[in-house]
Amino acid sequence: MVRRLSQQKRKTLMFRGSITALITPFKNGAVDESAFARLLERQIAAGTHGVAPCGTTGEVAALSETEYERVIALTVDIAAGRIPVIAGTGTNDTARTIARQRYAKTIGAHAGLVIAPYYNRPDQAGVAAHIEAVAEAVQLPLIVYNVPGRTVTDVEPETLARLSRHPNIIGIKDATGEMSRVTRQGLDCAEGFIQLSGDDPSALGHHAHGGVGAISVTSNVAPAECAAFHEACLAERWDEARRLNAVLQPLHEALFAAPSPAPAKSALSALGLCEPELRLPLTAPSETAQAQVRAAMDGLCLS
Repeated sequence: MVRRLSQQKRKTLMFRGSITALITPFKNGAVDESAFARLLERQIAAGTHGVAPCGTTGEVAALSETEYERVIALTVDIAAGRIPVIAGTGTNDTARTIARQRYAKTIGAHAGLVIAPYYNRPDQAGVAAHIEAVAEAVQLPLIVYNVPGRTVTDVEPETLARLSRHPNIIGIKDATGEMSRVTRQGLDCAEGFIQLSGDDPSALGHHAHGGVGAISVTSNVAPAECAAFHEACLAERWDEARRLNAVLQPLHEALFAAPSPAPAKSALSALGLCEPELRLPLTAPSETAQAQVRAAMDGLCLS
């Protein structure tokens, strides 16, 4: 067990910095593969440290299984090993999550992102059993995704400490925004367990408490700026990190002025990179929200 944990610890070195939670562009009701390729190449050119397709920001709940598999495959093919790919594989169905984790491994993703089961509302024993079942079934690094604001179900620190001792469970995307958790989880989890923020506005504090990066919505729109921010944090250049964080804060806020990823798609459409098209039940952001996005982009000289 100790040797296996050490091997996984070495693998975690790739999962840090600015990791973009990729949007899924649509055009005329279908996945826009050309736009997706443009967006991903833009991320790589800007210095993004990794990408996470088919998560919340990728509207995964609105994708068919065929579309889901195609987006994961496209990401792996286009990235071509230049940056790591963390595939969103989690659902509220353990068997389906295992199938998606297995597909991610087969297609060449570097890790799977497994959300706490939503809708079912299991207790902590059920949460742990669900995630451990996926980790046991597929030999692919697994990152736990905790976002109780969407799932209702929390992955409590005690549960995470247990999960962190499984050799295939290597880290967490924590979107709670609770800074005290980062320190507690760092103390209680296995050596080498990585902590990534899932909340852009609190990523600075997350780093200060021991985190190593973020799976970010904002980096869809401002990839170079987000990469620079996380590099400053990782190098402990805190004055620079605070300055960059202050510059990015209006965009962090604007991208949640309407249900995500609607504002991000509006911003990317304004840049000519994709259509603003969403799938129901998401709808276009209000004019007020779009104006907030444009003002934030202007503040970063994004045009």
